[in-house]
Amino acid sequence: MIEKTIQISMLYDFYNQLLTQKQREMVDLYHNQDLSLSEIAEEFEISRQAVYDTIKRTEKILYDYEEKLKLLDLFTNKTHGIEKIYKHIVILEGLMGKNQPLENQRAQIENIKDLLNKLLSN
Repeated sequence: MIEKTIQISMLYDFYNQLLTQKQREMVDLYHNQDLSLSEIAEEFEISRQAVYDTIKRTEKILYDYEEKLKLLDLFTNKTHGIEKIYKHIVILEGLMGKNQPLENQRAQIENIKDLLNKLLSN
């Protein structure tokens, strides 16, 4: 599982335009710029508790967007698929360099094609 701060930052990247300006600024300052609640409260001239409440409410909103739209999930799945394809290409290059039987090379090509079909169908 992705660490919460990283996950919130990634969700923020996908969904920040769906947030209010104030929500964007506070989440960015807290999760991306690593400011404390007190520092953010001072900047916005509000209480530390108000900052905390806004950030927690905004995090919930980001998780709700992800539950409905699944953009981070789709991105993660596609990235993992591309990594698998790359590994199969490296294996195929190794087989070709060692003059391995064509059946082994064809098997790797089929693996790559299957992975590509899965990526394209999602």
